[in-house]
Amino acid sequence: MEVQQAIFQDLGQMHYGEAWDFQESLLKKNLELKAMARNAGTPPKDVPTKNYFLLCEHPPVFTLGKSGDPTHVLLNDTQRENLGIEYFHTNRGGDITFHGLQQIVGYPILDLEKFYTDIGIYLRNLEEVIIKTIAEYGIMGERSKGETGVWIDANIPGRERKIAAIGVRCSRWVTMHGFALNVNTDLSYFNHIIPCGIVGKQVTSIEKELGHKVDYEATKQKIQKHFEEVFQIKLLQSAVA
Repeated sequence: MEVQQAIFQDLGQMHYGEAWDFQESLLKKNLELKAMARNAGTPPKDVPTKNYFLLCEHPPVFTLGKSGDPTHVLLNDTQRENLGIEYFHTNRGGDITFHGLQQIVGYPILDLEKFYTDIGIYLRNLEEVIIKTIAEYGIMGERSKGETGVWIDANIPGRERKIAAIGVRCSRWVTMHGFALNVNTDLSYFNHIIPCGIVGKQVTSIEKELGHKVDYEATKQKIQKHFEEVFQIKLLQSAVA
């Protein structure tokens, strides 16, 4: 596979709505390029779309997937607002999840026609990035059949726990949204939802698995490294244009 390039930007702490709008703007630019190329008869692999990989950290927020169940939020609006938790019904796949401080959220905006036109492979590759990242901490991540994301002890009833959630949108083979890896995340927020709509399974973090906090910035570096490796892509350390 030809090595693709992606513009990388660490957005730091950013409110969810602002990050969503930013992703939508990048997606829109790529879709406009693809529409013009389609009208001109340009082959998909020759369209000058740009790939991006964004990392950020959100203040507390619950996000619900486009076909998710709102009843999986166990708080009413007043209770949620009193706890300082925002809420968005999004256009990604998946159900309800939580984003918060010391959680790494990754948003790849990739033109999959430059890679492969298979959303299943894309999701498995996102999982692989996380599996390789947490392996550096001695944590064995796994996939759970029929449940997107990265799990620990996925096949041991009563011990299954999710360390990373994944939910994406794909429009004309351009992706947005992505993954959320719990690093030193305050997991108590997950008590107020049914995470990913899955009853009876736990949520965990790198900190909880190891029994101590880890370097958040170092974890982001590991994610970048494994993203390049898994997607056979070169990240350009540059501001988004």
